Amino acid sequence: MSQGPFSQVIQVVDVPPAGLHLVLSPDAAIREALAREAGIIAVPALTARLHVAPEGAAGLRVTGTVEGVVRQTCGVTLEPFDAPLSEPVDVHFVPAGTLKPPVEGEEDTGIDPPDEIVDGGIDLGALASEFLNLGIDPYPRKPGAVFEQPDAGEGNLSPFAALSRLNRDE
Repeated sequence: MSQGPFSQVIQVVDVPPAGLHLVLSPDAAIREALAREAGIIAVPALTARLHVAPEGAAGLRVTGTVEGVVRQTCGVTLEPFDAPLSEPVDVHFVPAGTLKPPVEGEEDTGIDPPDEIVDGGIDLGALASEFLNLGIDPYPRKPGAVFEQPDAGEGNLSPFAALSRLNRDE
């Protein structure tokens, strides 16, 4: 069902009417694989606190948070640093084949369509991985790091400056 390194499948029939509270904490090997997949140095900590509840006749709703720490390389100093991460989760799941394709010309509501239930279950590990990746800063900057514009000294002249000197020498 899941192609990623973190998989925790729950079957729809196993969710009681009151729902389930789950805490997922992948081990070090899975966090290492998640870091490789995300293209970052490491994921020192990751916890998904999720509530799975029935919704409608055969759907599910997953709410909660994905929290952790990611180790990234600062885009300014090129030094590794740890950044906290906290992403709210609110995802609806519907049985496979019940999604209606968007009607052309219909106004976009801005609401994400529900995900599909595959083979009677949903993969909460894959969902946590998705929200981990959504929470990673694509332009990481270590706290306190400031980009300073290089001095416009002799070493930073444009390539055309050498040509203009040649004209002056003639």
